[in-house]
Order: sequence, then C-alpha cells, then structure tokens
Amino acid sequence: MTVDAHLHLWDLEHGTYSWLSDAVAPINRTVTFDEVEPQLRDAGVDRVVLVQAAGTPEDSWAMFDVAARQPMVAGVVAWVDLRDPSAVGDALDRWAAAGPLVGIRHLIHDEADPDWLAQPAVRRSLAVLASRGLAYDVIGVLPLHLEHAVAVADELPGLRLVVDHLGTPPVGAEPGQWGRLVDELGSRPNVFVKLSGLTTLGPSGRATAVELRPYVDRALDAFGPSRMLYGGDWPVSTLATPYAETFAVARELIAALSPAESHEVLAGSAVRAYRLP
Repeated sequence: MTVDAHLHLWDLEHGTYSWLSDAVAPINRTVTFDEVEPQLRDAGVDRVVLVQAAGTPEDSWAMFDVAARQPMVAGVVAWVDLRDPSAVGDALDRWAAAGPLVGIRHLIHDEADPDWLAQPAVRRSLAVLASRGLAYDVIGVLPLHLEHAVAVADELPGLRLVVDHLGTPPVGAEPGQWGRLVDELGSRPNVFVKLSGLTTLGPSGRATAVELRPYVDRALDAFGPSRMLYGGDWPVSTLATPYAETFAVARELIAALSPAESHEVLAGSAVRAYRLP
C-alpha cells in the first residue's frame, strides 16, 4: 500500500483562498479529486489524506464531502479556530461526525505573528486535540515556527505533531538552524515529518533529488523511516513538477532504504501519525 499523506483540493466558487494569486497562476483555479485521481493511480498511490488549504469551515466541509464519495480518501486534516479553546471540542465533534477526521492544521506561516503557536489559548486547544487522539500539522517556514513546535512537543507529549514539508529546508544553503531544529524535533518521539513540498524549493523553484538529498538524509537521521511520511503536496507541487515526477523524486530520495524502511515512508508512518484505518 502507498499513502499520499498531503493532498489539497479547492473550489473557488464555494470557498475563499486568500493566498491564491497571480503569483501561483497555474493553480489559481478550482482543483478537484477527479483531476488528480488518475495521476494517483498511475503512480501506484492507494490512499490519500486531504489537508486543509484555508482557515475556513467551508474548506473543511468540502474535503469531508469528497471523502464521503471517494474511497481513496483515508483521512482529513481539517481546520478549527484554535484561538477559542472553549469551542474546539464542539467543532471537533462536528468534523468527526462528518467523516474521517485525523488531524487539524492552521496556516501559521500566513499569520503576521510568528509566535502564533505560543499563544496560551492555542496551547489549550492543542491539549484538546491530544485528548481526542488527533494529530496537529505544523507548517514550519521560519526557524521560530520549528522552535515553537519543539516547545509544543515537550509541553504536550501526548500530541502527535506532523511537521509539513520537512520544515522547509534551506535548499542550496547550509542546513544551519534548520538542521539543528530538525535534530531537536527528531529527538521527540511524538513528532513526525513529511517528505512533501520539496520540489518547489531552492533558488530555481524546481529542486532535484540531488539538491534535496542532504536535507532528506539529515531528516532521516533525525526521525528514521518510521516517523517520515510521504506527501505529494498536489497541486502546489505542480508549480515545479507533474505528480508523476514529484513521486519519482520522493522514491529516488529513499532508494537507499530497505524495502521495509521504504514501506514505512510510503505507508506505515502515515498510518501511525494519523491513526488511519
């Protein structure tokens, strides 16, 4: 089995995505599961996890609607307002009733405050996620985002954290602070990392496996294959490469692993991180 643990969908007629603009013109349009499904099957992907792309209920409802109709969808990483811990429980109940809720994400990299994760209200809400057995996806674009992820992992050891896109390594530069923080995160057993969103990095915006290997190897050393999970980051990844090539790059980056270790990255880790059926 192969699991793509990071797939996006959006419908511009029924939702608002403020980050979509002419700067990402090829994907500034409605993208549907019908469009990506044949590409997934051609690549040999069996199951997917849909991940939120906007901090709105409409975006999450749309993902659950797809999950109800598409058996390939194994889980949904939805959105709730983590700034209101008194309402988080009810919001999670609604999503759990709507479909296969496996985690929550917030676009912290779009927040003006880089310390967004440090807010006491957000921390209380994350504790609610931990009590429900749900994961929390961290978008680490700045080193400060990863520093807060380390603090959350220590404060809430029962919360599974999933660091998206390898924590955004500085492709083309020395690992530096990113490398040190990846090592710290990897030492926390409740933290996972996604092999996702990498081909769009680097000076060219089209990173190759050769360019990415030092950072992936550093993350593998820190987390091991059992806490690294593959994600295609479609359709954002298509700004650099078609889905087939994105998947091929991921396979090349883990080619030195044993078959059992490769299976962990391509399926087992996603099952554990998100408690997929």
